[in-house]
Amino acid sequence: MTLRVEQLGSLANVSAVAWNAVIGDRYPFLRHEFLAALEGCGCASVDTGWEPDHLAVFEGERLVAVLPRYAKYHSRGEYVFDWSWADAWERAGGDYYPKSLSAIPFTPAMGARLAVADGVDRRRIIAALAPAIRDTGLQSWHLLFAQSDEVDDWLSAFDAPLMERQAVQFAWCDDDFGDFDGFLGRMSSRKRKEIRRERRKLAEQGFAFERLSGGQIDDSALEQFYRCYCMTYLERGQHPYLTLDFFTRLRDTMAESMLLIRASVDGRAVAAALCLEGRDALYGRYWGSEVEADFLHFETCYYQGIEHCLARGLVRFDPGTQGEHKLTRGFSPIISRSLHYLDHGGFRDAVDDFCREERAYVGAYFERCRQRLPFKQSDER
Repeated sequence: MTLRVEQLGSLANVSAVAWNAVIGDRYPFLRHEFLAALEGCGCASVDTGWEPDHLAVFEGERLVAVLPRYAKYHSRGEYVFDWSWADAWERAGGDYYPKSLSAIPFTPAMGARLAVADGVDRRRIIAALAPAIRDTGLQSWHLLFAQSDEVDDWLSAFDAPLMERQAVQFAWCDDDFGDFDGFLGRMSSRKRKEIRRERRKLAEQGFAFERLSGGQIDDSALEQFYRCYCMTYLERGQHPYLTLDFFTRLRDTMAESMLLIRASVDGRAVAAALCLEGRDALYGRYWGSEVEADFLHFETCYYQGIEHCLARGLVRFDPGTQGEHKLTRGFSPIISRSLHYLDHGGFRDAVDDFCREERAYVGAYFERCRQRLPFKQSDER
């Protein structure tokens, strides 16, 4: 059958059942509930510079693919920074914004961007989408933090040049550790002792930790978490991207995917991290604290999440962007990939040179990070 591409605009124009039937349950950030919560609370809207412009592909009357897309009026909340590109194009007399963006707002977590129904060729979908992506009248389109096999399909099936940017992130992957002691047992003696010392110091200060999920996350727990989340931004003189209304909508529509890790002292909750869980992975996204304490961030955002993964049989934990300090705590470097289409040939050539040089630097940095991992070599086990 012939494929038909439709511009949905808002998530309100497609049912949650139809959308979620295409994306499945592997990656929580692409779910209708997550994206609709962003729109419904106003976090992803024209007013915030994230105008919904989603695409859907039909085969006959059947929805077979969806691609989140936004008209962006700035580059905030993306985590693949193109401010210098915008500055260069506008100095040359052009209009960089609005640009077209396929990403999950405020969420630098790798995963599917183009969701395709089972049995449908993704490259065929990409070829059908290409005109709707190119012919918007905008200067550029950007695909951020897509999974690697999807990036390869875009590069092979899109009918115009795409430039690839890479970056290094860090993720924990289960290697048949069994439990947390088994995980530590794979590390060098020095690194193992350091982590145990960090955890012991928190216990000596009276910190206790609990992991709440589903219906355990009541209004009081959510409000306490949100106070902590706001502190992370206020300490940097910024306003938080997300509202309490957004997190409440998540709790009310997809609570089974939420994990709230809470730290308390003397029975009073003082720090929290909110994660989302997919079919086989945990994603640590939002954190904050009302107190200062050594190692509190590591325990709340890393060690508790690893313990949860080991208990639940989750094979991967993505704790968020950046942070070489994750290396010594067992998070391995991984390459994230993003794609960029620029309409103007001369501008595209200049940016392509930049991306090529950047990839070489990222590759070298990735290798240096791998050498710093704390695990013992195979012949030492």
